[in-house]
Amino acid sequence: MNRINRDLLVLFNQELMSQKAMENEVELLHELLFSVERLENLVIAHEIIDLNKYKIINTQDILSKTIRLQELKPFVFLNCKN
Repeated sequence: MNRINRDLLVLFNQELMSQKAMENEVELLHELLFSVERLENLVIAHEIIDLNKYKIINTQDILSKTIRLQELKPFVFLNCKN
């Protein structure tokens, strides 16, 4: 698995866990975040609210293109369905 360069703050009670157990927990957290942050999962969980056209867009290909953009147009919002 490719490791993404990220900073994580993970708080453990060191009295209850060994160093190897903590490393295992962090590795499992990386795997969980890697699967959750995939583009396909983001597209499923989001929608675009375009106030310029008064539309809500749920099309997967348009959503994936919009998520990849560095900056959204004014009054175009990425909304989480949750």
